[in-house]
Amino acid sequence: MTRGSGEPTLIASVQRAFHLLEEVSRRPGGATAKTLSRCSGIALPTTYHLLRTLVHDGYLAKLDDGAFVLGERVREISEVSREHTTRHRLRTALANLRDELRAAVYLARYHDGEVEVTEVVDSPRAPRVDTWVDFREAAHATAIGKCLLATLSSEERADHFSRHPPLDLTPRTRTRVRELVRSEPAALASDSEEYALGTACLAVAVPGWSGPVTLATSFPARRLGRSGGYTGPLTETARDIGRLLAVSGSYPMR
Repeated sequence: MTRGSGEPTLIASVQRAFHLLEEVSRRPGGATAKTLSRCSGIALPTTYHLLRTLVHDGYLAKLDDGAFVLGERVREISEVSREHTTRHRLRTALANLRDELRAAVYLARYHDGEVEVTEVVDSPRAPRVDTWVDFREAAHATAIGKCLLATLSSEERADHFSRHPPLDLTPRTRTRVRELVRSEPAALASDSEEYALGTACLAVAVPGWSGPVTLATSFPARRLGRSGGYTGPLTETARDIGRLLAVSGSYPMR
């Protein structure tokens, strides 16, 4: 809701509560109500009222000597905030790559024996592929799946295909299990109309994470012959994402 002048309606009590949290955060040893009142400019009675509320809800904790310190809820929010920051940076990198390639981009991983597409960034001018078959069932026919499976051993690939027998999705789909299990890994995985007629896909491995992760892009198959310039941006962005995941220590999920 906004004022008639167009300025936002601000809730003063919420602002004061956040100011108190900021003041407490600046003092690792904690601070008393009087100190917080003086430093924040909030009247002492109001300070006491807000502090009691923040303690009740777990955002602050009161020590035996009367000082207030940050509570468990703030720690929980801080941990989640790092995940949000990681995902924001990740989405920004993917969006930049989408705009550079003018094609939809995907981030996926192989987790607990399954292909998981965790991020898709597209636009009206760069639409995502129509997932008419779940990617978990179509790893053999997609660049995403091929790139992820390439990091596994032959035994692990055989186990995957025993659980997900290759489906004949288009006339171009490779379905011979022996060939799929023994295929040699490549720096760049690709498929040309193996998953969907009219669509091609390229994928590269994302380094730096404990499990298989891949970055991929899909586009009309007619552009495959002109996709030579895709490899550099894909690889560079994959390295950036790898560093981001390694620093954050967590894999952000939707």
